[in-house]
Amino acid sequence: MPVTIPEIDYEAVFQSNPSAILLLTREFDIAAANRSYERMTGAVGAEIIGRNLYEVFPGGADPKKAPGPARVRASLERVLATGRRDTVGLQRYDVELPDRPGVFEPRYWSVINAPVFDTDGRVVMILHRVMEVTAFLTQLRQAHDHGITATPAEVEAMEAEYYTRVRELQQANEQLRTAHALEREIAAALRESVERQQRFVSDASHDLRSPLTGLQTRLEFALQDASDDPQQTIRSALKDAERLTEIVADLLELARLDAATPVSTEKVDLAGFVTEELGRRVSRVPVSLDLARGVIVDASPVRLARLLGNLLANAERHAFHRIEITVAADEDTAILQVADDGPGVPAADRDQIFERFHRLDEARRSDPGGTGLGLPIAREIARAHGGRLLLTDREGGACFVLRLPRSVSTGGDSG
Repeated sequence: MPVTIPEIDYEAVFQSNPSAILLLTREFDIAAANRSYERMTGAVGAEIIGRNLYEVFPGGADPKKAPGPARVRASLERVLATGRRDTVGLQRYDVELPDRPGVFEPRYWSVINAPVFDTDGRVVMILHRVMEVTAFLTQLRQAHDHGITATPAEVEAMEAEYYTRVRELQQANEQLRTAHALEREIAAALRESVERQQRFVSDASHDLRSPLTGLQTRLEFALQDASDDPQQTIRSALKDAERLTEIVADLLELARLDAATPVSTEKVDLAGFVTEELGRRVSRVPVSLDLARGVIVDASPVRLARLLGNLLANAERHAFHRIEITVAADEDTAILQVADDGPGVPAADRDQIFERFHRLDEARRSDPGGTGLGLPIAREIARAHGGRLLLTDREGGACFVLRLPRSVSTGGDSG
């Protein structure tokens, strides 16, 4: 025969539980207290419901000097953050005497905090269960009155030793908890690094395969067809070789950046640097300049030239009529902007353009031979210098903003 299970009265179960339990909100306000808790602490449920745990039980006349309340709060916050049960070893948490306001009695507790979840798995409340061991420690003091051959000083030493060992155990548990959290963070970082490396190798292999296949095909046709123009074959093969060289150079630069390979830096005046770099280039569209003098950064000129060159190459591919370069300063930050009046970048794609090998359709049309590594390299160079490279909103076109720390030894004019 099937067994009939009576309907469970959870309120009665909570109230009759021999363990002393509070039900706390996420803000640590007391939502319920069972009878065991009331008997143990002397608190009356009707008087403490709705009040904050640390208002009812501050832990002493000066809570800031009492370590117990701080450790219990840290445990409660861990439960909220992790959704896991958390145990606090023996703690001294003094309780105010009901009939003597302002007078606190030393009490010793062991605490277990457990999460209560809603249907979505979110921690909505905390079961705060406490076990008092004050009586045990008191019995140690009184042991010599019950036939145990120990002096009061020896009993007091036993009590101190017990409390010390429990505190050491609690500290060891906290250290283990910290080590496990660090271990999880390291494992997650390693997984992310491996996945990123696998994607990188896959994308790099795909990008290298195209020019290699083209080069191999042209050479095979040239060997099979004696009438083929050797000069044209060589020119086509040279283009493929140049593209391979560009891809390999980009890959090597990314590898150096990923490895955080140190490079020498020097003080660079951005205005003069931009002017000098533009003198080495021939742009297909006019470039307008608004360069504040005296904006100096500590940077590697080689890498900074690579960053600026990549931004300019990107702007030249997309600009309709002009490119604008601005150098300015904002307190301790140097700002370099490269803007174009091209079609711009849709808001949904602004993060993707900094992903390695990612190329938008517009970029593929304007430059079919691009690698999709220019902007990612530029951003990594900015990060290597302690800065940021962002794509900002602009009416008509795209505007890349590089922000770098200004040289600490320079307070030059930025106007």
